Amino acid sequence: MGQQDRAARTRRVIVETAAAVFDELGYDGASTTEILARCGLTRGALYFHFPSKEAIAQAVVAARAEVLVPPERAVRLQAAIDLTLRFADRLQHDAVLRAAVRLTTGQSSFTRPDTLPYRSSADVIRGLLREAAEGGELLATVEPGEVAQLIVGSFAGIQLLSQVYEERRDLTSRVTKMWKYLLPGLAVPGLLPRLVLSLPQGTDPHGTDPHGARLADGSCRVPAAPPVGASAPPVCRAASSPAVARVPHPRMRRADDVAGGRRPRRGPAV
Repeated sequence: MGQQDRAARTRRVIVETAAAVFDELGYDGASTTEILARCGLTRGALYFHFPSKEAIAQAVVAARAEVLVPPERAVRLQAAIDLTLRFADRLQHDAVLRAAVRLTTGQSSFTRPDTLPYRSSADVIRGLLREAAEGGELLATVEPGEVAQLIVGSFAGIQLLSQVYEERRDLTSRVTKMWKYLLPGLAVPGLLPRLVLSLPQGTDPHGTDPHGARLADGSCRVPAAPPVGASAPPVCRAASSPAVARVPHPRMRRADDVAGGRRPRRGPAV
């Protein structure tokens, strides 16, 4: 193992060990002495990589970005769903991610918690929603920037309640319910039955063929019926055909074209 590899490995050990301490004790309750006792390094080795406890905390928070890489999905709205479900699943098992969330949401003497983690999350979601809009997956009334802020804010509150009530054991279920009620106001009607609201266990989150509960299945059924006397919603042939598992994303046909109509081009999202 080369010197750079050893340094990277040592740095990672420090971050992971410190994250477990921050997750358990909080920033103020954690100490470099406790971190050193758990990772078995000398104080000199610790300070070679991180000059202070605050610097370690900043590295833990920065590691959050590793989870914000969208999975590859042909349907970009599906990618947004899967990203939040994967984040929720990781929160249940990943001490580094849990510590990053605690450091950015808890009240402590940590001087660097700011809006960057939330802005980064919103930027990723907004990008996926813009692609979804360009691909004809979203209703014409959807504003990607506003919805991204709504999703990030809702997720933050949901994960906090899940932590308080169930130590996050029910977090993925809560996130699924969030999407269950949001999606009818976001997606074109023909796409709704094809959206998957769960990640399969034991599969690669970057895979391209997810299977799980869909919005039209069982507990994930759309809760509200269309108003009496309303005209039939446009149907996306690609989504409604049993031979096609998902709407193709290119660069895909706009939903209004599929439904037989056209809509004026929207301006840029805020």
